[in-house]
Order: sequence, then structure tokens, then C-alpha cells
Amino acid sequence: MGLTSGDDAAIYLIHFDGHAALVDAGCGHSQDKLLENIRECGVDPGKIEYLLITHCHFDHTGGVSSLKQRLGCTIIAHELDARFLEQGDNEVTAANWYGSSLTPFIVDRKLTDPEEEIPLGRRVITAVHMPGHSPGSVVYQTASEGLRVLFAQDVHGPLDPTLRSNREDYFHSLERLIALDADILCEGHYGVYKGKQRVKEFISSFLPQ
Repeated sequence: MGLTSGDDAAIYLIHFDGHAALVDAGCGHSQDKLLENIRECGVDPGKIEYLLITHCHFDHTGGVSSLKQRLGCTIIAHELDARFLEQGDNEVTAANWYGSSLTPFIVDRKLTDPEEEIPLGRRVITAVHMPGHSPGSVVYQTASEGLRVLFAQDVHGPLDPTLRSNREDYFHSLERLIALDADILCEGHYGVYKGKQRVKEFISSFLPQ
């Protein structure tokens, strides 16, 4: 809150030795501020190579089309969510929840495997399919300074039939998230959790008790 528009989910910057990627794009209402924030981190927005989409919902993807025009980066998302983005489906992307509409865009690389590697400079980001919140929900994991960092947006849900959510898949994905044993979790609406135990406790809190 306060870094960009209040409607935005978290937008994370990954920067490895002059190579950069963004995780999600927010609603798109505060892109000038977003790009200013990136510059304040010492990163030229023009160096952003990838826009990594965690899932299709508007608070994560409403800004993708305009960011693509401004930055020319490669858009990556899972194929099961890509069709809703390319069609501009305002129900499944929840754009109508925000009183808005999604500008359709082409997904340059559609993820299809359970896990896929994305090179960023001499480092690697691994995309892992974690369905439930949406059919094509993806988490991205990488290593930094010896720590396993997990970008897992909307761990908390919600689940809704109009979003094509699947409760059984969601709980199974939460168990798999715990098994990734991350040191740092970067979540979409609850911020950053540090320490294996804190990460595990946060994810576990959304499992049936």
C-alpha cells in the first residue's frame, strides 16, 4: 500500500547482475510510479527481460498490456490462464470485481510443464504450476545469497467458481508449497515472510485445521 495504486497486488523485482524481471504487473493505474520505484532500486526499466505472471487475475495483470508496450519484455504465464488473458475475459480475470476491463494481450511464452526453467543472466528462475486459486496459477522460485526465495502470489486464495477455482487442487498446492521449504516467501497481498518456520506457518494457516 502506498508504493503504487491501492488496487495493485504486490509487484516484485528480481535483479541479477544487470538482468531483471518483474513478477506481476498490478492493475496498471500507477505505472509511472512503478517505473520510478524500479529506477530507485538502481535498475533501468529497459533492462527488464521478463514479466512473470503468477495468475490471470486483474490486480496482477491489468497493467501487462501497457507495460509490454513501454518495456518490450517477454510475457510468461501458464497456458491454462493464458487464454483468459488473450481473450480479455473480465469474469475469470475478476476485472469486473474492480469495475474495470482487461485489455487483452498475447502471452509470449506459455508454460505447460509441471516445472520449467527461465534463465535470467547466469541464474535460473523455476516456474512451478500450482493450480487451485486459478487453473494456471504458478509460483516462481530462485536462489539469492544462499536462500531459497519463493514468489507465490495469493497463497490465501480466495476460491470462487467464477474464477475457475478448485478447492482440492488449492489445498494440494498449499502442501506442495510447504514442501518447497522456502527461506523467503513473497506473497501477493500479505507481504514478505522471512525464515522457514514463518513461511511454513503462513502457508499452513490456509489449510483445513
